[in-house]
Amino acid sequence: MTESAPNSPPAPRTPAGGAGLAALLTAPERALIALDYDGTLAPIVPRPSDAVPAPGAMDALRRISHEIGTLAIITGRPVDSLLELTGLEKIPDFGNLIILGQYGLQRWDSGSRAISSPEPLPGVAAVRAALPELLRDAPVGTAVEDKHQALVVHVRRTADPDSALAALTPALTALAEDHGMEAAPGKRVLELRPPGHDKGGALRRLIAACQARSVLVAGDDYGDLPAFEAVDELRAGGLPGITVCSDSPEVPDVIRERADLVVGGPPGMVALLEVLVERLSG
Repeated sequence: MTESAPNSPPAPRTPAGGAGLAALLTAPERALIALDYDGTLAPIVPRPSDAVPAPGAMDALRRISHEIGTLAIITGRPVDSLLELTGLEKIPDFGNLIILGQYGLQRWDSGSRAISSPEPLPGVAAVRAALPELLRDAPVGTAVEDKHQALVVHVRRTADPDSALAALTPALTALAEDHGMEAAPGKRVLELRPPGHDKGGALRRLIAACQARSVLVAGDDYGDLPAFEAVDELRAGGLPGITVCSDSPEVPDVIRERADLVVGGPPGMVALLEVLVERLSG
């Protein structure tokens, strides 16, 4: 990370990232900040149900939501799960905050405070029914997270997570494809989800809807790569943007290498939001 002046945001390591940050700071009312949750705003933990926000994260989000045109959390989690973990429904003074859950299948906003969600694809029920038998001989510690719209197989708590994931992936991928779904890899997980839904598409639709003129995207996993790629495409079309990696030992190299700015995990992400608030409100 390039050093910067006190009370200034850290300097991106790429010219394009620098231009994206400059555009955000110059016209924050036309900017979009879109953040991942797990690994970005909350530390990665063995059980997804324990992934509470990093200290200071909710206050930083609340404050930045009043300084920026649109603030969004784009996550693979269901919206109701995120609301429960963060307590966002109980925080009354958020600005323009949008949550896109299940990679954009679900939506919640701080104005209506209502969840919109389509019915799951028929393939989800078929995969759900088949998983117990397929995973009957899986390594101890393998677990299934049911997201209603998708199912996630977790191997983090097995004795050898990387080997377990490699062994299970072919059969899980075939199961997903047999039922019109796709298998998407993540940090020691494989998500079986409806095809054609990723953070890149969710980001593009959100930018069009809010008519953003600059964008900051932050993430830490393979699921965030489509959003990073969308920023590259948007910049090529003239819309300034910056990508931020929330770093940790588990972050895939491709995310770290593609990012314009690398921060130290969720605490570093909170610090970045805080310094942006200070700069924009000063």
